[in-house]
Amino acid sequence: MIYSCFQLEADGPVAHLRLNRPEHFNSMIPAFWSELPQAVAAVEQSGKARVLVISSTGKHFTAGMDLAVFQGDSAVCTRTALDREQLRKLILSLQDSFSCLEHCRIPVIAAIQGGCIGAGVDMVSACDLRYATSSAFFTIQEINIGMMADLGTLQRLPKLIPEGIVRELSYTGDRLSAQRASQLGLVNDVFETQEEMLARCLAVAGKIAEHPPLAIAASKEAITYARDHSLADSLRQAASWQAAILDMSHVAESVKARKEQRLPSFENLHPVRGRL
Repeated sequence: MIYSCFQLEADGPVAHLRLNRPEHFNSMIPAFWSELPQAVAAVEQSGKARVLVISSTGKHFTAGMDLAVFQGDSAVCTRTALDREQLRKLILSLQDSFSCLEHCRIPVIAAIQGGCIGAGVDMVSACDLRYATSSAFFTIQEINIGMMADLGTLQRLPKLIPEGIVRELSYTGDRLSAQRASQLGLVNDVFETQEEMLARCLAVAGKIAEHPPLAIAASKEAITYARDHSLADSLRQAASWQAAILDMSHVAESVKARKEQRLPSFENLHPVRGRL
């Protein structure tokens, strides 16, 4: 499929999705919101990819929501209760476009250069891992244009960094540098150049892809579940998952490969089936 906002490479175990509107700082035009979940679904449903890396092109990772989303046929109107009900449905739909990253059964790694602004923060907050260049910065831009962030930043970011920092950024609209983001644990590592960062992201993705995809998918599910549930509930969920997915042939292959000093071999996840 040809996308207007992205380039997708998804032939091997590591899929690579690039935001590809550098001349517009990869702002999120209306097509972005349907193309992102479509691309993620294409990667996830094939069963071939074991990790998804999301990177960008040009000076900035993304300038966030493009003003075109609020103009023309997409113009937001809040004059009546019916208008506001319609707006609520729109916001929920936009939230789903980022939640697909969290719900995706394979890990998603974000490679961030330059500005990650507004909805960009919502987007990377839904990813599993984040790496950044030294020039990268994060801005909860919505407050600077008289809005609250509403696509996941205020819900996911407090699970990633201290709440007080989230409140400060959300109330002031100030920038969070890559270095400070690393200190807080928002990003896993910081690199001088985009090339170095991408090399590291692809290396981490390759390492993940060496492990049984089923165990990785279950691990992602368990970590996300534990974030939103009590310890007792999460332990029960983990027991159920392990009982459901444990494959002793995977354990045997892992041990054997270590002894033989080779990479292990595991079956891909099955493709996601549609309706019968």
